[in-house]
Parts: sequence; structure tokens; C-alpha cells
Amino acid sequence: MVKNHPFCFYKTIWRWKKIVKDLNINDKIRAKEVRLISGEGEQVGIKPLNEALQHAEERGLDLVEVAPQAKPPVCKIMDYGKYKYEQQKKAKEAKKKQNVMNVKEVQMGVKIEDHDFNVKLKQARRFLNDKDKVKVRVKFRGRELMHKELGYDLMDRLIEGTKDLGTVESRPKMEGRNMMMYLTPMSDK
Repeated sequence: MVKNHPFCFYKTIWRWKKIVKDLNINDKIRAKEVRLISGEGEQVGIKPLNEALQHAEERGLDLVEVAPQAKPPVCKIMDYGKYKYEQQKKAKEAKKKQNVMNVKEVQMGVKIEDHDFNVKLKQARRFLNDKDKVKVRVKFRGRELMHKELGYDLMDRLIEGTKDLGTVESRPKMEGRNMMMYLTPMSDK
């Protein structure tokens, strides 16, 4: 691979521009007139761009175009670095509060013994405690397929064992030689 290939350079810049979505500030504003809002949030009125820039410069702050689609564009006098920092902080907080649910799987056969079943039940309970969705699969081999009621009995026992931690999202159903069911954790609300 050639390191100094021009396509790689443009690709990097394109990614950078896509990630950083900046507002127009100070000299980057192209409108002739702007609706000016002071740092305290009061409307100053419609002013020529150079006069609005002068207002911002007197206060030692930036002129930021907050609504470029408006006629005339709305510009606010603020500390742009501080504003950007607060936006990043809000985005980080929103990401922390976001609940990501993974799907974990528990598999068993029809002829499972009681101890092994209890191990699988414990596993499913642990997954539900961790707020993960649980996919339960009962495998049928050979002639076991003739006795689907055994699979339904296993699923019912598992539902009974996890009813305090989760609810059944989809009832047990056959998919080929497997019986599938999904359990979701109880919400915190």
C-alpha cells in the first residue's frame, strides 16, 4: 500500500469532516445581516455582520451562527470553546444512560437431567440479572422430534424458574429441529 496516495488523504479529511460538525463562527459567517442575540439571551436586533462581530470582540467572545437556515441567520455571542465542551459532555452523559441489551443463549437437549437443567436455569437467571435478553434453545435429535411435549415442559419449567427476573417475549415455537423462546429482563421502572 502506498502511504502518500492522494485518495487516502482525501478519505481521511472526509471522515474528519463527517465526525466534526462545527457551527460557523466569527469570520466563517457569510451572511451580510444577522439577527444578534447577546450572551445573556436577549435579542439585540438585526445588525450588519461587521457590527455583530465588533459586539462579540468587545466582550472577548465569539459570534456563533446558531440558526443558519433562518432569514436573516441567527447569531449568538458566546464562548465557543465552552459551548463545544458542554455539548460533548451532554453527549457523553446520554451515552452513559443508554441501555444496551445483548442476547445471550442457553442450549439444552430434551433428555437433560435435573442437575444440568438447574445449571442452565442458573445461567439464564444470571443473564437476566445482567439485563441481557436470553434466547433459550432445546435441541431435538433423531426420534426425539416425535415428543415435542417434552420440550414444551422444559420451557415451562424454565419460565417458572425465571418469572421473578424476566418475562417471555416470544412463546416457545419450533424452528426445524430446535424449539426457541426469548426471555427479556424486567425493566427497572
